[in-house]
Amino acid sequence: MSGHSHYSSIKYQKTTTDAKRSKDFSKLAREIMIAAKEGDDPETNSKLRVAIEKAKSINLPKENIERAIKKGIGQIPGQKLEEILLEAYGSGGIAIIIEGITDNKNRTIGEIKQILTQKGGKLVSEGAVKWLFERKGCITINPNSQTPITKEELELKAIEAGAEDIYWHNTGREAEPRQGRDFLDVYAKIEDLERVKKNLEKKGINVESTTLDWVPKEEIKVGQNSRKNCQKLFEDLDENDAVQEIYSNLASS
Repeated sequence: MSGHSHYSSIKYQKTTTDAKRSKDFSKLAREIMIAAKEGDDPETNSKLRVAIEKAKSINLPKENIERAIKKGIGQIPGQKLEEILLEAYGSGGIAIIIEGITDNKNRTIGEIKQILTQKGGKLVSEGAVKWLFERKGCITINPNSQTPITKEELELKAIEAGAEDIYWHNTGREAEPRQGRDFLDVYAKIEDLERVKKNLEKKGINVESTTLDWVPKEEIKVGQNSRKNCQKLFEDLDENDAVQEIYSNLASS
């Protein structure tokens, strides 16, 4: 299994503009609404539990979380939302998976198609690139939020907790990599995600977030121009209100 594939301003960007924060709040509220349709108890609904943990990681108010759950189970009237998963190719031939939640599927697909076309990408048919990825649980750890611990010690604790794989990455953007921080992603089978998380916490490890990610089986490297085009594409896609998550097999460096 390859490394970090997840482009998300929601996942790491805790200090941001009010407008961006409001958009991130709305995206996660919709994710909670969709997840709650499968049950309003996070103890038995792992999808809801992950969505709530993501929301808490960016300080989404408790009342917003509770309201989103009630909308999801129909206690409060809300938009009729549906999930979409789109597959695409980007500059340099990188494979992309786009997850979204929308109240108008045709409109959203049209918007995403236009963004891709403007940045040298294209939508492809279902299954064309998804086979290049594996669905995995991902536990993200910020070493700076732990009691003093070396990278080697942290890696050992992750392996002892039941990790299938681990991967270090920097959260900085291409233009300012030094502005980022090193995070450790701990990968596990989806059915093992909660068990591995609890094992880490028992070992005194603070977990930054848990997510369900599409992880590439292999990464590909592209030239600098293609990399910059891909980065801009990810940013433009992320600006779309319906786009929740973006994954690719673009090599981290």
